[in-house]
Amino acid sequence: MTLDLAHYPTLAQARSPEALRKLPQEKLRTLADELRQYLLTCVSQSSGHFASGLGTVELTVALHYVYNTPFDRLIWDVGHQAYPHKILTGRAEQMSTIRKKEGLHPFPWPPESDFDTFAVGHSSTSISAALGMAIAAEKEELGRKVVAVIGDGAMTAGMAFEAMNHAGDISKDMVVVLNDNEMSISENVGALNSHLARLLTGDLFNSIRDGGKKLLSNVPPIKEFASRAEEHIKGMVVPGTIFEELGFNYIGPIDGHDINGVVDTLRNMRKFKGPQLLHVVTKKGKGYPEAEKDPIKFHAVPKFNPADQTLPKSAASKPTYSAIFGNWLCDMAKADPKLMAITPAMREGSGMVAFSQQFPEQYFDVAIAEQHAVTLGAGMAKEGLNAVVAIYSTFLQRAYDQLIHDVALQNLPVLFAIDRAGIVGADGPTHQGAFDIAFLRCIPNMIVMTPGDENECRQMLYTGHIANQPAAVRYPRGAGKGITPEAEMTALPIGKSRTLREGKRIALLNFGTLLPYVEKAAEQLDATLIDMRFVKPLDTDILDTLQQNHDVLVSIEDGCIMGGAGSAVAEYLLLKQYSTKLLQIGLPDSFILQGTQEEMYAELGLDDTGIVKQVSAFTKA
Repeated sequence: MTLDLAHYPTLAQARSPEALRKLPQEKLRTLADELRQYLLTCVSQSSGHFASGLGTVELTVALHYVYNTPFDRLIWDVGHQAYPHKILTGRAEQMSTIRKKEGLHPFPWPPESDFDTFAVGHSSTSISAALGMAIAAEKEELGRKVVAVIGDGAMTAGMAFEAMNHAGDISKDMVVVLNDNEMSISENVGALNSHLARLLTGDLFNSIRDGGKKLLSNVPPIKEFASRAEEHIKGMVVPGTIFEELGFNYIGPIDGHDINGVVDTLRNMRKFKGPQLLHVVTKKGKGYPEAEKDPIKFHAVPKFNPADQTLPKSAASKPTYSAIFGNWLCDMAKADPKLMAITPAMREGSGMVAFSQQFPEQYFDVAIAEQHAVTLGAGMAKEGLNAVVAIYSTFLQRAYDQLIHDVALQNLPVLFAIDRAGIVGADGPTHQGAFDIAFLRCIPNMIVMTPGDENECRQMLYTGHIANQPAAVRYPRGAGKGITPEAEMTALPIGKSRTLREGKRIALLNFGTLLPYVEKAAEQLDATLIDMRFVKPLDTDILDTLQQNHDVLVSIEDGCIMGGAGSAVAEYLLLKQYSTKLLQIGLPDSFILQGTQEEMYAELGLDDTGIVKQVSAFTKA
């Protein structure tokens, strides 16, 4: 898809921020309208993140119009909302390739463009990065400005407030734009989003309000004035209180879709010294009615026809692992009233919608606060509750210290249901679940399980749930083999594998859901196939047996080779001084870029063809 000048004449004049800044301000409204329509056309034809970008069109235009990007630094938080930014920074014609193999990166990515000043993908990092850049700008003395754009959902993470607290303390020149659309991926929750309501119902505000009402209750002409004063306090004083206390000059809230208002405000703020916060109110999904009504559904979309005003129904397919987990969670909760399920704002992605509706008193969405999610589970476990923390593999990285210090050190029985393990596909390097096996297996007291299919996943979740110690079950994005899990839940013997095929000379040790590929490779190689099930504790008995009658062992995993499951096998063979050769197949020592799971499996040699090729080359060497 190329930029059609006939359909987008004003956008065609703004192919870069430098060209954009040459436009008269009265043309910006037309530009924003064309940009929104172009974004709709692009994403509907190629798929990708949708609702967030629609909501930030005017803000994006205004930021690039007022600030001298990329000399002035513009940092986006998470990056779901950065599609308009990509379009305005010379990548309009490439938008059809976004999230595809060798195409545009799904999030801001510095190797792709100088306008992408900081790599993002995870939430709540922008203010810290911006403060670091502001400190550097001060030392340069070149007049460089720094702006961070963060959503209200990302503001629920502690890291954002740690950064603001520091920024307010050292008072460096920077602007934080709070894009307030009252909607992260899942609905925002938590005390922060209730901050205004709390203040408006607090003792201080109410004592002022009630005292004034009593005093003026018998003076009719002043009643209206008192009411207006109350509204003034609500609208002008209260929203900025928390930011002012952190040392920021608070401005707003302003209408984020009034492009002239945003431009004028930013132009004025560009001159200000010290930390500034601009509160911008926007509508997620702005301009496309169905996305406005249901921004969660339209957060990331497949290809669709905009005229239909709905997304295409997916063809009947095999249940996803997320759905397998969600079904298990509901079934387990029926039998266990002490089960408590925790998610850091990933209810939909983790398959927890039904559970949240059926068991609301046992469901806890802690917002984007992974560290808190893990330690909350630890506190529950310490008091005898059965905590289940549902979390994406890459998001668990953000709570590693809590996993070690608050859970494993105390040997607390918290179950981690780790979604998006291994290759995730289109979201690219920030979301690939490459490291969980490696960082989990080195932690004392942990049980680490890698199911090979849907039923194994269900039984492992049950096994981990009743284990009296920390346990993790890691499973990938998407569907499995199409196996219907057994309704009955049976605990697996801890640390024991299952033999799926007897062969000669070569033994394939499968860790996880690459099993369909490994099964095909085993047939072609006439190899023994062991589904290892457990990374920790490792089934050393089967290794003792295999080394006696096999020349080569091959570990296969969809995690990093360095420190992964294959490394556990290598450590044991070395410890026992076995002479059996070992080939480790997994993810290389590099960050894996975007592409479909199937494309990346093929490129990395993790499909059956790649496994056979690697094993054949190894045995002939």
